[in-house]
Amino acid sequence: MMQVRRSEERGHAQHGWLDSRFSFSFAEYHDPRFMGFRALRVINEDRVEPGTGFPPHPHRDMEIVTYVLAGAIEHQDSLGNRAVIRPGEVQRMSAGTGVRHAEYNASRQESLHLLQIWLLPEWAGLAPGYEQKAFDLDGGGGLVLVGARDGRAGAVTIHQDVELYAARLSAGQQAGHALKPGRHAWVQVARGALDLNGVALQAGDGAALSGETALRLNATEPTELLLFDLA
Repeated sequence: MMQVRRSEERGHAQHGWLDSRFSFSFAEYHDPRFMGFRALRVINEDRVEPGTGFPPHPHRDMEIVTYVLAGAIEHQDSLGNRAVIRPGEVQRMSAGTGVRHAEYNASRQESLHLLQIWLLPEWAGLAPGYEQKAFDLDGGGGLVLVGARDGRAGAVTIHQDVELYAARLSAGQQAGHALKPGRHAWVQVARGALDLNGVALQAGDGAALSGETALRLNATEPTELLLFDLA
């Protein structure tokens, strides 16, 4: 079974310096049909104007993953971490018992385009933590594991039973993923267009899959996507 979340149906907030699209209910946007999917709670597509960003603010008991599509984001937090995240890199921050962080567009000339992802942790009260790694998404190998509970194959460690894959596919390139019994998947098209198990998806679209054994992804134009394999 597949449920498609079309890009144009997502929540939307325009704050001048920030343009956000919400796949799931977030802040003042509420849609009882889309409160999250399994442990996946938030996918926000943000566009941040040059020289602006999010001032220091708190989080707790959430696994926060940052995925940059264009530009660069400057991060600083109460753990003492300072970093810049660029396309091809994945950042994971475990908010745990509590952390404050700030995020800014690292450029005063270029806009920033990113996906902000929140996952519920397996348990509350984790020690806060930070991790950032770079991945080769242009090697032609299709899906690349970028996040996992066991941190295997160089992925960032996410404190939840999830496997997070990223891919950049050329037009006509295919990729596949097998789902074990009882597993679920969410596919988020960051840009481009693809055919997922016979259903056409465009940039910004997401799809929840349950009761499926295999995902067949066929890019109909150059495409970048995330795939969440969830308990």
